[in-house]
Amino acid sequence: MVNVVTMIPVRMASTRLPNKPLLDINGKTLLQRVYENVRAVIPGDVYVAAGDQVIVDACQKFGAKAILTDPSLPSGTDRIAAALKEIDAEGKYDIVVNFQGDAVNVNPAVNNDLIKMVEETGCDIATVGMVFDKKEDVDVPANVKIVMGLREGETEGRCLYFTRAAAPFIRNPEKCKNKDFYHHIGIYVYKAESLKKFVELPVGVLEERESLEQLRALENGMTIRAKLVKELTLNKNAPADIDTPEDLEEARKWIK
Repeated sequence: MVNVVTMIPVRMASTRLPNKPLLDINGKTLLQRVYENVRAVIPGDVYVAAGDQVIVDACQKFGAKAILTDPSLPSGTDRIAAALKEIDAEGKYDIVVNFQGDAVNVNPAVNNDLIKMVEETGCDIATVGMVFDKKEDVDVPANVKIVMGLREGETEGRCLYFTRAAAPFIRNPEKCKNKDFYHHIGIYVYKAESLKKFVELPVGVLEERESLEQLRALENGMTIRAKLVKELTLNKNAPADIDTPEDLEEARKWIK
């Protein structure tokens, strides 16, 4: 049986929504709600990889384990890797789940399928995709696309590329059986050793060009697989995560 640890990277520095992790959503902080959602569903240990002492203090109040990490770390991936190094010098964990600290309405059960994918295929990283419903959304650079060759009926496969462009191009629409485009959802599960390797690699050429850190893994021969899901949220009416004051108000309306 594999040993799984879920890391929730959290820091206070949010320009659009100050003090975001500790904002109240109907009697509990955003961070506490995320932590409790994860604890209820994903097997194994759960830690908060905190970028600030105030977050560690808040975690102690509701019973979460927290690891204080360097606030200057450039990404959540670097933060969870630093926390893993702190708690797992002996390498007892096989798989690391990266669950975003503002993903209050994302269903953590999605990660259980990714854990299984890593176990069964041996891929370095597992992630999530959704089929684009609207063609106009494919052309939006903020919506990252996964390029993978899925045949009819297949719901998971190897990721060949990630891009902000509308890809893959359809050269002969009348002959093409699969015209779907896949929206990448930034949920990741890593083999522990692969996470450690990933954060030691230099920034990739394609990563820098597209501003997508997962391309660093592909440039260095690591394997990423994605699973397509139809539903991602716990409550269809609430936002998946909290980025703006408007998101916060919607969350307060629907998440009780």
